[in-house]
Amino acid sequence: MAAEIMNTYHVTYERDESGWWVASVGEVRGCHTQGRTVDEARRRIREAMALFVPNARSAKLVDDVRLPATAAKAIRAYTALRKRADEDDRRAALAARRAVRLLRGGKLNMSARDAARLLGVSHQRVHQLAHDEG
Repeated sequence: MAAEIMNTYHVTYERDESGWWVASVGEVRGCHTQGRTVDEARRRIREAMALFVPNARSAKLVDDVRLPATAAKAIRAYTALRKRADEDDRRAALAARRAVRLLRGGKLNMSARDAARLLGVSHQRVHQLAHDEG
């Protein structure tokens, strides 16, 4: 049994030569397990930890999935592009709301269908945008 009870444990997941994922808890010597998938190994590591620490069920686990450099690089590239796309989506939604307000209000006072046609969206979407906050 570990002498000190911690709230957070770091779990390393590495692929072995047979293709299984081996999970090891860095702070708990001898605490490891394996699974065919990372999720399976993640579920099993709590069971293994329960043999060593009393708070295994409630402890926070910080995952460190070890991957080949090319895979890690591909994930970083995707994450950066996804973040940029999410920001672009947010800006596009703001621009759509502004455009709807201009087309539907003031002197233009366009119908939802006409505004939809100009914006390339459905008239239902125009109604949603007109009532969205932001």
